[in-house]
Amino acid sequence: MISRFLPIRVRRLLGVKVTTRPPVYQLLDQPSSLAPLLAALDRVDEVSLDTEADNMYHYKTRVCLMQFLVGGEVFLVDVLAPGLKLDAMLTRLATKHLLMHGSDFDLRLLHDLCGFRPKSIFDTMLAAQLLGRQRIGLASLLEEHFSVAVDKSGQKANWSQRPITPKLLNYAALDVWYLPELRDILTKELKKLHRLDWLDQQCRAQIEAGSTGFAPATENDWRIGRGERLRGAGLSVLHAVWHWREQQAKRLDTPPFKVCGNTLLLQISEAADAGESEQSILGKIHLGRRHDRIFQSLAVALREGLERDPKTLPRRPGRDPNHVSLSQAEIELQDRIKSDRDRVAAKLVIEATLIANRSQLAQIARAPRHLDKILLSWQADLLRDEPSLKEK
Repeated sequence: MISRFLPIRVRRLLGVKVTTRPPVYQLLDQPSSLAPLLAALDRVDEVSLDTEADNMYHYKTRVCLMQFLVGGEVFLVDVLAPGLKLDAMLTRLATKHLLMHGSDFDLRLLHDLCGFRPKSIFDTMLAAQLLGRQRIGLASLLEEHFSVAVDKSGQKANWSQRPITPKLLNYAALDVWYLPELRDILTKELKKLHRLDWLDQQCRAQIEAGSTGFAPATENDWRIGRGERLRGAGLSVLHAVWHWREQQAKRLDTPPFKVCGNTLLLQISEAADAGESEQSILGKIHLGRRHDRIFQSLAVALREGLERDPKTLPRRPGRDPNHVSLSQAEIELQDRIKSDRDRVAAKLVIEATLIANRSQLAQIARAPRHLDKILLSWQADLLRDEPSLKEK
């Protein structure tokens, strides 16, 4: 019982479960309501930021809510509110140092929204990765360091629905409330391991990646999964049913995976490739609760695919003329580099792909002298003096 009179920090250190009240926040959803946030932004150099989107519920992803912790105050901005002009807010935000968690999606989302690019960031998820944490989600880190239990239902919520429930607003506020304190904890650990510069490099690379936005659609997006194995009728059917799904998703304003999954598209296409009849294929299909509404249009798409000459399909992108397959010697070098990478990663207790991923290993094997162009400085320094590269 005495523990309840101890400071919260001490109670957490003792492993006592701490019940935390949701942060007090201001919901900004009126055309003239941004003034307090703009004034707060003018007083600080650092801002905690998160976003909520509706990619689980609509065909085209939108930013629905932006969460800010500015000088100890939480502001929740309803991006979908009619008449709310964000230009002044985003202009100020671009001059601040941002604390974020798992910033890649948020930065790409904001870039595609308005070309946003931050000045600098501290990403607590990247920091956790560089510390070798097994659980790097924000909810896991809040539970570990602050004994805070986060209601994860907010991760799958429909953030485009209005009004936003108090439960979701509390969830959204919690996403930014602990970021400064979490940053301080992770910074101390990174400093002890001399990895602060690693994080700085990772964060700068994240900004560059985010500034490209999401990959634009191409005419070959229908070539999914094991569809690479299809020939003839199966290929034509895959093209037809994939585009059918896109059309239905647009019409219903829902993500394509909620119309049907890739597994079903591939099963239909593989059956066609194996010579099964139209009726046989259709007899095995059930499209869930929308079956009666969209089954007939799928049948039409299947028939069109079966009747189409696969030679008329969009041509697969040609191989890059500058690309040459690895020679046997390069493959052997790649394997040695991978072994060195794995050993170094195990010693540092971090994921091996943080040092170099599969594509980068191949690039290094092809051109070892370009190590510093392929990897970030901290990654290259870890591999430079390893046996596989030292003599190169």
